[in-house]
Amino acid sequence: MSISAALGEMREVKLPQGTIRYRERGTGEPIVFLHGFFVNDDLWRKVVPELATDFRCITPDWPLGSHEVPMNAAADLSPASVGQLVADFLAALDLNAVTLVGNDTGGGLCQVLATEHPERVGRLVLTNCDGFDYFPPPIFRPLFWGAVHVPGFASFVVWVLRFGWVRGLPIAFGWLAKRPIEPEIWDSYLAPARSNPGVLRDAIKYLRAVPRDHTLAASSNLSRFAGPALIAWAVEDRIFPLKLAEKLTEALPNARLARIEDSYAFVPEDQPQRLAELMAAFMHETAEARA
Repeated sequence: MSISAALGEMREVKLPQGTIRYRERGTGEPIVFLHGFFVNDDLWRKVVPELATDFRCITPDWPLGSHEVPMNAAADLSPASVGQLVADFLAALDLNAVTLVGNDTGGGLCQVLATEHPERVGRLVLTNCDGFDYFPPPIFRPLFWGAVHVPGFASFVVWVLRFGWVRGLPIAFGWLAKRPIEPEIWDSYLAPARSNPGVLRDAIKYLRAVPRDHTLAASSNLSRFAGPALIAWAVEDRIFPLKLAEKLTEALPNARLARIEDSYAFVPEDQPQRLAELMAAFMHETAEARA
């Protein structure tokens, strides 16, 4: 359950796949944020206050294992279908010329939107995230394999992640954030799957679909997206290396690469102010260019 009051009041929208809860703060051009697996919109709690004076910041809890309301039992939660879910969310809120911001798994989903559902996407901002042959990153592939092939494995992983020393392992969260994350935020990220079988079911659906999903094509088809793109990348990250950022920048016709120091993959946790500064400058500059 996401908890940060900095993101605004909780709202919800009912879609064919189920209910999506989200928070909203600020006015102006819309920014929609996509988090990764086993985190929720609290990931953006330090970024949104820096941007909400100029922009409408919308932070949904996507069904990736840390959401509070499970999707409908029959909902397809493969990466491509979650991409459709995001497109349906944008349509339900009648959002146009959206700036999509993605981190980790959320960045891969942004690429799905930009290539398969580009009609409401105006700009793209990717921080360290999935792409090309890092879908998922090599270090996490044993976890994906276990979720697919070993009964009860995902439940066990969720249970042991309550221990800090387990979360600190490289194969868990240890290489994702350079700085400590508050205990209450860990509870926000990990408690939903422990306490609600429907939430864990949704997470397992996504994990099981990744090996047979064709979402890698989204990275290969990024040339379809002609809008402005910012690749804001932590250069110290050992999970999503800089060469992946360079490949994404090359694939996008109108992209720029900005290097971020002193951060691991969770840039919104480690360098929120720097990320917000880069985003604000990028959005103001590209708005002037379109005027």
